[in-house]
Amino acid sequence: MLRASLTSFAKGARTALAAFALLGLAAVLVPSDVRAQSINPTASAVTEEQLLQALQPGGEIAGRVSIPDQKATGLIKPGGQDWRAFHQGTMLWITAIALLGMLAIVVAFYAVRGKITIDSGMSGLKILRFNSFERFVHWLTAGSFLILALTGLNLVLGRYVLIPLFGPEAFAAATQWGKYAHNYLAWPFMAGLVFMLAVWIKDNIPDRTDVAWLKAGGGLLKKGVHPDAKKFNAGQKGIFWSVILGGAALSVTGVLLLFPYLAGGYADWQLVQIIHGIVAAVLVAIMVGHIYIGSVGMQGAFDAMGSGEVDFNWAKEHHSLWAEEARRKQGGASAGTPGARPAPQPAE
Repeated sequence: MLRASLTSFAKGARTALAAFALLGLAAVLVPSDVRAQSINPTASAVTEEQLLQALQPGGEIAGRVSIPDQKATGLIKPGGQDWRAFHQGTMLWITAIALLGMLAIVVAFYAVRGKITIDSGMSGLKILRFNSFERFVHWLTAGSFLILALTGLNLVLGRYVLIPLFGPEAFAAATQWGKYAHNYLAWPFMAGLVFMLAVWIKDNIPDRTDVAWLKAGGGLLKKGVHPDAKKFNAGQKGIFWSVILGGAALSVTGVLLLFPYLAGGYADWQLVQIIHGIVAAVLVAIMVGHIYIGSVGMQGAFDAMGSGEVDFNWAKEHHSLWAEEARRKQGGASAGTPGARPAPQPAE
């Protein structure tokens, strides 16, 4: 048995020696360049120089895909790094400065000027300022914009505000639902813009009265100053055109973000998102000022979009030219004031 084992071992050793001999012979006979290719596992790998060239602006590090969409081959895009830095840095500061800056202005204005009251006091007589359809258009646009603003601010500031307060899970859930709200409420907002343009453009064309109103500071800076104004003064016209033009920019860029293939390449899509974010930050800041004046900042202002009727003394002080025209058109008389009617008295 021992002899058989030794014999088998000797045969195996001879076979191994023969194999090594053949490999050595092949190494001598095969050309050196072929040998280098066959034994270099990284011969076809991307070189460092090629990698650096791909990382230049406009370059791209791409892989291979088996699907028809060849755009999916992109692995690393230097432009994407620039966009990420802008979104998490510059865009964050633009939004924070616009929002907090306007809030600071509003607080300072209220501290210095206080609430703008009706100098002659409430007359108790009401005059129609906006009908039901006009108020519907206003609240359709304002309500949808409010949700769009909050959900958009969440994308920029939410991780720095909501996560420390409520945790990452709550932030993730709020952001997911906010995305749905943002996508779907964009459409009623755009419809509201169209209605606003159709209903109020005729009253928002700038004219000479706006120049005088601006020179007088709109009567907002000094008590007892009431420059003439038509249905909309220069400040309200500025708000109107900010909403129309800013809303149009948000609508166009928003549609391109919803359907990114319409925007072109990834660089175009990133540019669209930057424009969308900057315009949104500016418009949100403007709306903060508008909401302040239309609510707690001015006595009687909210009634215009609340009930649609305003006190006649408020109308004479802030929109004197419109008040005179409106009382003639509306007809009727009450307490010597054509077009005005007594305010409803509370029930006993």
